[in-house]
Amino acid sequence: MPSPIPEEPLLLAELKPGRPHQFDWKSSCETWSVAFSPDGAWFAWSQGHCIVKLIPWPLEEQFIPKEFEAKSRSSKNDPKGRGSPKEKTLDCGQIVWGLAFSPWPSPPSRKLWARHHPQVPDVSCLILATGLNDGQIKIWEVQTGLLLLNLSGHQDVVRDLSFTPSGSLILVSASRDKTLRIWDLNKHGKQIQVLSGHLQWVYCCSISPDCSMLCSAAGEKSVFLWSMRSYTLIRKLEGHQSSVVSCDFSPDSALLVTASYDTDVIMWDPYTGERLRSLHHTQLDPPMDDSDVHISSLRSVCFSPEGLYLATVADDRLLRIWALELKTPIAFAPMTNGLCCTFFPHGGVIATGTRDGHVQFWTAPRVLSSLKHLCRKALRSFLTTYQVLALPIPKKMKEFLTYRTF
Repeated sequence: MPSPIPEEPLLLAELKPGRPHQFDWKSSCETWSVAFSPDGAWFAWSQGHCIVKLIPWPLEEQFIPKEFEAKSRSSKNDPKGRGSPKEKTLDCGQIVWGLAFSPWPSPPSRKLWARHHPQVPDVSCLILATGLNDGQIKIWEVQTGLLLLNLSGHQDVVRDLSFTPSGSLILVSASRDKTLRIWDLNKHGKQIQVLSGHLQWVYCCSISPDCSMLCSAAGEKSVFLWSMRSYTLIRKLEGHQSSVVSCDFSPDSALLVTASYDTDVIMWDPYTGERLRSLHHTQLDPPMDDSDVHISSLRSVCFSPEGLYLATVADDRLLRIWALELKTPIAFAPMTNGLCCTFFPHGGVIATGTRDGHVQFWTAPRVLSSLKHLCRKALRSFLTTYQVLALPIPKKMKEFLTYRTF
């Protein structure tokens, strides 16, 4: 069981965009996306006005306590003597909607990248993909801020991006043109597949950590689950009463959560399509204002890195933290105009982005996972629900391993 935590997350820091210059009509101020690099060394912030800030993590010491510092590669050994990484400003030329860091490429991927991009100074590079308002995707090298590739194909806003966690440099993009597209960055950014079937704008895409499944959420009541091996539709998950706008897999790939304008988060077994539980967002008393019925519409949901907590952002000006086994939030934090949220990959911090272009960093539960949960997480990383159910073990153990003990 997770240990008790304070009622409210503490605000560690808030970043605000500098005074804007003269921007043209295509610009906007919203922070539609925030992301940490998988190693925790960088934070990317779509700060509006076509600008992405790449910020080394941790932030300056006066903002972030030492216990929240990243266990990052770049802050430890620096064999090339480059010194501390510097903040970068990426001018994308269009409103930036989606952000995604690549995993650190595996050695074969690095060799392929070097062969196709000999002009790139550091072939073992961490890269950032940015999804733009005009349907373009720009690929940047994080360490230098160098633009590497420009991917064309989408006919409308690229709303979300997701790399395969395996390091194979396969990128999935979700767009308002109602399609998802699969790109292979090892092959000059070649488009290798177009996934069609959604009838509305695609808001979100998420790849399971075991790289077997892709979930996509559009302005529809159902979400689509695709095979990342065959790029075919596995099933539709139906249960929401309004548009689904966000989705995320648990770290062991055994659970999928979806968030909707209907004020509910639904937790699914992606292998069976079974709905395991719903988390309903009710308004706190007293209500903050007299806004319309959609005040609790959800904007974003994400899993914590150890898989025991969820964070959600809703239009009722609250960040909520949920424990996996409970039906009500364990903590709240007041935030205005929230759009997105993500956990720091080593835990302890949640980053949120707002319509005003601000980023806020909050304390998050830090928990020592039980041995039971660690064993479940390890087993479910390579066993499907059906494989667990076929094991010659007691029923209660099967229920625990398949998250049926809520």
